[in-house]
Formats: sequence, C-alpha cells, structure tokens
Amino acid sequence: MVKVLFTANIQRHVACPETEAAGATLREVLDNAFKENARARAYVLDDQAALRKHMTVFIDGRALRDRVRLSDPVSASSVVHVFQALSGG
Repeated sequence: MVKVLFTANIQRHVACPETEAAGATLREVLDNAFKENARARAYVLDDQAALRKHMTVFIDGRALRDRVRLSDPVSASSVVHVFQALSGG
C-alpha cells in the first residue's frame, strides 16, 4: 500500500489524515485515498480530476510529471506527499 501524507497547511482547510491506498499510478492511489473523502478530493483536484494549480505532489521525493492525468507510476512501498504550493513576495 502507498502511504499518502498531506501537509498541515492543507489540513487547516480540510480534514485529510495520513492514509494508505492501493494503486499502480498516482491517479489510482488518489482515487482510492479520496474514495470516502469527497471534500479533500475537491480541495486537491479540480472538476476535471487534475491536480489544482495551487497543489503539488511528490512521489518518493520526486515532483510528479503528469499534473493532468496523474499517470506517474508508484510502487507498493511509495510515499506520496501532497503539498499546497505557496507563493508570495
């Protein structure tokens, strides 16, 4: 099972505790992780199920490449970190 972790700044806005989910791609893992958490899904993914612009994901310490289809591969021992991207000046 893939471990999925959400940063504290995301959890200030929506409950999304650490979880484990099955899948061979990021899409499958997130679909399973959000299966019972529609509010978190809507916060992280847009209405086309792509990653929202203000979010970023790292798989085993590497930034994901496919923000639209979320087709990046994962392994059963992968760790996925979901971050809210910050900007400012």
